[in-house]
Amino acid sequence: MVGSKDGNSLTTLMMEKRLLVLAISGLLAAGCQLRANESQSPAVNGVPLPAPELFTPAPTPDSLVLTPPAVLPNVPDTLRQAIRQLHAALGPAAAGLRPAVLEQACVGYLTLHPTGRIERAGLLAVADMDLPNTVERLWVIDLKNAQVLHRSLVAHGEGSGHLRARRFSNEEKSACTSLGFYRTADTYDGIHGYSRRIEGLDKGQNANAYDRYVVLHAADYASPKYVQQHGHLGYSRGCPALPPEQFKDIIATLRVGSLLLVSGPGLASRWLDGPAAGRRFLKRGWL
Repeated sequence: MVGSKDGNSLTTLMMEKRLLVLAISGLLAAGCQLRANESQSPAVNGVPLPAPELFTPAPTPDSLVLTPPAVLPNVPDTLRQAIRQLHAALGPAAAGLRPAVLEQACVGYLTLHPTGRIERAGLLAVADMDLPNTVERLWVIDLKNAQVLHRSLVAHGEGSGHLRARRFSNEEKSACTSLGFYRTADTYDGIHGYSRRIEGLDKGQNANAYDRYVVLHAADYASPKYVQQHGHLGYSRGCPALPPEQFKDIIATLRVGSLLLVSGPGLASRWLDGPAAGRRFLKRGWL
């Protein structure tokens, strides 16, 4: 009988332990449900407290503080004054075009054109990728007549950043925008429809653009409607993608041999030669 009593006690003890485990499991399950439902969290003075497990850091918004472009050295005062006058003459359409970025574009144009790499005189396109992609940051400029021919949104590569392009690469599969000067090349019909190839003229910065198929093309994610719906543009694989409503006119204007500058933080180019640009301007002006 003693053995039977001890056996009953052991059985009772095991059952009590099992019940205790089930009770603890039930409490843990209830606790998970409470943490998953903020409205059932503990309260102070009747005010629910959010559970710590639900706190996640808010995404850091892109800074809208622009990066000041480096001042180009040795640009003659005569040329600097001419660029300031050009900017003023372009009027409200160029209000968002930063003078220092226009100076980069003009100096590069004046340096490159005499080399024969750029065949089209008096035409210049510049994209300031430091500006947020919610604003029109591409300008096509008629230098001779001091006129903005086109102004539009333009997308940057998904590898380069969110609102502003902050990272740049010349590497394959980087999905990044590449900074520097480009020569426009032939047109073709590809996966994005009517497109124009562009050739990078800055070794180490954008020389792989042609092989990467970085081209001017249309994209629904580069439209004002997309900005209204999402609060920003979508992203390319490195192409300066254009709004569907404007891309044909822009591509047609930037015929073979035109110059495009894609500017942004860290731009470095052998073509930003102030003295050479100054000499060219004194001889021929913008043509």
